[in-house]
Amino acid sequence: MDVAEVLGLFGAGMLAGVVGTVVSLASIISYPVLLAFGLPPVTANVTNTVALTFNGVGAAFGSRPELAGQGPRVLRLGTMTLLGGAAGAGLLLVTPSTTFEAIAPWLVAFASLLLLRPPNTMTGYGGEDGWKARAAMFAVAIYIGYFGAAGGVLMFAVLSAVLDQPPVKINALKNVVSALANGVAAIGFALFGPVQWSAAVPLALGFLLGGRLGPVIARRLPGRALRLGTATCGLLVALKLGVDVYT
Repeated sequence: MDVAEVLGLFGAGMLAGVVGTVVSLASIISYPVLLAFGLPPVTANVTNTVALTFNGVGAAFGSRPELAGQGPRVLRLGTMTLLGGAAGAGLLLVTPSTTFEAIAPWLVAFASLLLLRPPNTMTGYGGEDGWKARAAMFAVAIYIGYFGAAGGVLMFAVLSAVLDQPPVKINALKNVVSALANGVAAIGFALFGPVQWSAAVPLALGFLLGGRLGPVIARRLPGRALRLGTATCGLLVALKLGVDVYT
């Protein structure tokens, strides 16, 4: 890649990193950019996942105030997302993605609509340690490791349903546990997948910086605005995914 392409990927990564940490839609920017640079779909998907791991690193560093005291929770919930991300990555490496592509619009739309409901009406998960909550997080992590588009929206919706926390704290936790799912998937892809490293490195550096800046912006948004913004963007993405798959 020439200098212009490297700078373009870095800029795209930085923008996607900010968007990813604020409204959970990093891949909606970065994945099409990789396709535009000529990468085949599977190569673009695994390259994007590897680079996206650094968005979580930047977000964790930028979200230290929101993550303070949440170490045990990150460990408990992160275990489920690690396992789910590994399972999703394994599925991607051995199966076609058509099934997940077909159900992705419905998953994202459902999660987005769930975010529009007041937090105190989201019941039935049995709290963050209940088996339903853990199963939901495991399933979302599989989705993140396998396909990933708007996976952060799904994770934000699940965490919002089981945690009695301000949206900015939930968003910070979402960034970290989603990054764990991405990270373990990235290890699998780095070892066994067709990663395009010349694209992954500048994209990852952009993600790192964007992830660091994103929490600063999220911190200044009212909680309701953060929730509604994520839901609205998620519905738009669900519509776009549906159009791409079913037309």
